[in-house]
Formats: sequence, C-alpha cells, structure tokens
Amino acid sequence: MIANVVRNCFPVAAQVVADKADEINKLNVFPVPDGDTGTNMSLTLGTVVKEVQALPANATMEDIAQAITHGSLMGARGNSGVITSQILRGVAEGLVNADGAQATTADIAFALRNGVKVAFKAVRKPVEGTILTVLRDISTKADQLEREKVTPREALDAIVVEAYESVARTPDLLPVLKENGVVDSGAFGLATFIEAFVNAYEGKAGEVSDFKTTVDSGDAKAQVANVVDIEINDDWEGSEFRYCTEFLFHCEDPNFDEDANLKYLSTMGDCELLVGSNPDYKIHVHTNRPDRVLRHMLHRGQIFNVYVHNMDLEAQERTESIRQDKDDEAAPTAPAARKEGIGFVAVAAGEGQAEILKSLGVDVIVSGGQTMNPSTADILDAIERCNAEKVIVLPNNGNIRMAAEAAVGACEDCDCAVVPTKTVLQAFSAMFVADAEGSLDDNVAEMNEAIGQIRDGEVTTAVRDSSAADGSPIHSGDVMGIMGGSIEVVGNDVEKVTVEVINRMQDDEEGDTLTILAGSDLSDDDFQHLIAAIEEAQPDLEIDSHRGEQPLYPVIFSIE
Repeated sequence: MIANVVRNCFPVAAQVVADKADEINKLNVFPVPDGDTGTNMSLTLGTVVKEVQALPANATMEDIAQAITHGSLMGARGNSGVITSQILRGVAEGLVNADGAQATTADIAFALRNGVKVAFKAVRKPVEGTILTVLRDISTKADQLEREKVTPREALDAIVVEAYESVARTPDLLPVLKENGVVDSGAFGLATFIEAFVNAYEGKAGEVSDFKTTVDSGDAKAQVANVVDIEINDDWEGSEFRYCTEFLFHCEDPNFDEDANLKYLSTMGDCELLVGSNPDYKIHVHTNRPDRVLRHMLHRGQIFNVYVHNMDLEAQERTESIRQDKDDEAAPTAPAARKEGIGFVAVAAGEGQAEILKSLGVDVIVSGGQTMNPSTADILDAIERCNAEKVIVLPNNGNIRMAAEAAVGACEDCDCAVVPTKTVLQAFSAMFVADAEGSLDDNVAEMNEAIGQIRDGEVTTAVRDSSAADGSPIHSGDVMGIMGGSIEVVGNDVEKVTVEVINRMQDDEEGDTLTILAGSDLSDDDFQHLIAAIEEAQPDLEIDSHRGEQPLYPVIFSIE
C-alpha cells in the first residue's frame, strides 16, 4: 500500500536531512544568513515522523496525510520549515486518492502538482531560486514523464536528478546566492529529502536506473558541489527586520479573516506566512516588533509555542562558524602519529550499532546501510582517517562489499583487507576475535572463521508486493522474517514473526546465545515485550539485547 511506503520511507529521509543539517545551515544566506535552514527543516520533519509513527498499523493514506499535515504544521520552524510543511501537506494530500498498491507515474505527477498548488498559495511573494523553484521544476518534470509513460521507478529516479539540477541552477536565479558562493539551502534540503526517500523506497545507494537523461544523480550532485564555495559574509548589512517571530495560533473566531491578518503581518515586516486552517494556524514573520504581532493575534485567539530569534546574532554565529572552518582548512597541522598495528573501519546503520562497534575496537565508523550505501570514496576516506599501518574493513552489508574492496584496492598508504561481513552482527563476532597487534593475514583468517559461526535473522516490512521463499505471496505492508537472506516467515506482527523465525532457526540448529538489536521504529516497551516473548519460547537461549537504532529493520539478530 502507498501508505506503508510513505510510512516506512519518510523516517529514513528525515534522518538523512537531520544528519546533513549543519551542511544545509552553512548554505543559508537567503532571505537572511541566519544559518538555521537545515535545523528548521529537520525539526519540522522530525515532528511529522513522531505523528506518523503514532498511527495504528492499519492506517490509510488519508490517515498518513492528516498526520503529515498536522505534524508539519505543529512542528514547522522558521521560514523554511513552514514552507516545507506546506509542500509536505500538498504532496501527501495529492496521494490520498491514488488507486492501487503502488503509486503510478500519474499519481506522482498529480501529488507534486498539488504540492506546488498548496505551497505557492502559502507564500505571498515567491522568489525564484529557492525551494519553491525546485518544487515547481520537479513537478514539471513529473508531468513530462507522465506524458512519456515511463515507469514509476524511472520517474522517481528522474525526479531526483531534476531536483539536484534545479538546485545547481539556483545561483543563476537569485544573485545573493552567487555573491556568497552557495546554492539555496532550502532547495538543497528538499533535494536531499527527495533523494533519501527514493533511496529508501528502492533499497539502493543513490545510483539511478538506466533511463534517458544527460546525467545521473551523482553527476547532478557534483554540479551542486561545483557551485558551492561558501564565502564569509562580513559585509552583510542585515535585514531591515531583526526578529524572526513564529508561533502557533488557535483562532476563537469562526469568521477569522486570513487575508486581512496576513496583510497586517506584511505591514509589520517581511517573509510573512499564515498557514493552516481555522481554527489552527502557524504564523511566521520577520519583524522589529514581535510584541505588536503577538498582541494583535492575542486579541483574536490563543498563541503558544512562541519562538523569537535575533537574526543579527544568528548571522554573526554563522559567519564565525564559516570563518573557523576556513581557518581550520588553511592552518598547517602536524601529521598525527601513525597507529602501529591494525586499524578497523566498519559501516553502521544506526547510532546504537556505531557505539557497540566502537566499544569493540573499531576506529572509524562509516554511516550507511541497506538504503544509504557509502561510496568507495567514503570508505577510502575512512581508511585514511584510521592512520594505521594496516587496516581491516567490515562492510556489514552485501551491497557494500564491492565498494569496500574497491577502496582497499585504491588505497596506497597502508596494507588493507576486507572481511566480508554481511551484517553488523557478523562484525560484532569478528571484532571479538580481532587482535590489533597481530598480523593482517592472521586477523583476516580468524575473523572470517568467526563470522562463519553465526546465523543471522532480520525482520522488516514489505514496501511492495513480492513472494516468499516458498512462493507464497507477500503484500505491501506485510511483516517479513528473513533467515540467511531468504524470506521464510510472513505475518502482520513484528513480535510474532520474530519469535517464529528464532524458533525455526533453533529447530534447524540449536544455538546458545541470541544477540538482538532494536531498530529505530521499535519502542523500548515493545522491545522489552519482545524479549519476554522470546524468553518464554526459548528458555534455554541466553539473550544479549541492545538498541541498534537501524532504520527499516525493527529487529535484527544472530544466534551462535
């Protein structure tokens, strides 16, 4: 179901934006260089994630759309966050009436057209070269793709490319961006979210499918990188208005005049936004008199969650941050002493996984996983940051192994090797026998032997229709239990599917120890309830439980 696709992919994309918030912040020069666009977009998306995850398992796309609309309105922060909330609202509402288990290219095009309609209606004076431009460009592209009758997957890939190409064009449309050597921050944040969402849906690392286009998404992102050379904005004279003022407003007048109050806001400053519907609104304005704005609205209803930011001070902080970055880049640094013995690099898909790997002796963590595979360059950079005479790389995913081997082959500064772990749980076992003072060959041999001693299982939710190992049908939204890479159990409850997979693994070959990691979508209470159910089903099995915080997979585990 389309609802399940949105529900599963949205949190992954939101997390990617959160991870890149600082990068997005430093691009922020319009409408004022207050350096908060990435933070505001991330906070807005984060509120949506909480509302969507609170819905029951059988929530419809209409339920999802309502949660997105309400969550983004309640959580919207800053000019960029409020505009993002309206984009999300428009696109989500545009998917409500889509027929079928999966969205068609026509559904995608319609949803984006609705996103344009809603977002542009919310902004009184749209400016070219901003997030709205990228939204309009990808909508136009989607319309073209609908006419060409391409597949939904081809359409999504092409939209990702168009998003980054549009971002790269923003400095040609908005002079302040070119003057400061940046692309538009909100536009880049939107493109980042779209790419991450598509990656989560397709289960790939960011490469695009083979369709007709002059560049792929990697090339499109390279165009963005070529545009960006962030300047220190010392000569910025400041906005005419100092305070970014935003708050939630609950109207007590059924005849509340939105246009009249929006016009009032325009007399008090600029970047005025009044979004929502009676009785609940989000209000945003840059003004020198936040007190007057608040007093005016207090006469018409209740205000809450009030945020007033001094943009002059935020702009100074952004400038100092960029200056420090440039000073750090230019400053000569004495080379760090090279680590004797073996360094270890490992890929981790969640904060909990990363912390466990570090505690076991991994020197450098590379962020990545099933939907966001790191590149060869990312892994090579991690090898170099190890600054060791010898390095072992643990890819922890079959899709990452080739990139890891390519990085090892390209490394010229040290002796490297890959231990081909397919899961992070295999990496745990490998690190238990690792000897940083031993030889490279001996470590590789012993670590390979260790990963051969464990059996893996994982539980996730299907985002499209497929078939299990025995040929039985799998529908979008079903919970799947995977053993040794094969889908063996299908159900509708994470706990029941997990216990069934563990029971089958124990029937095949009895083990002594179960290591189990909770994903980001599994609450502490549900995790503890699951552990109790496993203990009841397998009383002789020793259980070692941790928070892994991996996306998409509420449970992963191994038995030794």
